[in-house]
Amino acid sequence: MDIIRIIIAILLPPLGVFLQVGLGGAFWLNILLTILGYIPGIIHAVWVIAKR
Repeated sequence: MDIIRIIIAILLPPLGVFLQVGLGGAFWLNILLTILGYIPGIIHAVWVIAKR
């Protein structure tokens, strides 16, 4: 299941984080990072998924 979440995180980083943690602070941080730059959003999303 983590492989699918990582693939989703690469395509749509906020969705990958949402599937992992819900509407918490990490989700909103990821939206901000994705708006500021797509690559930081991907890095954060993969980090959140791998951490849990």
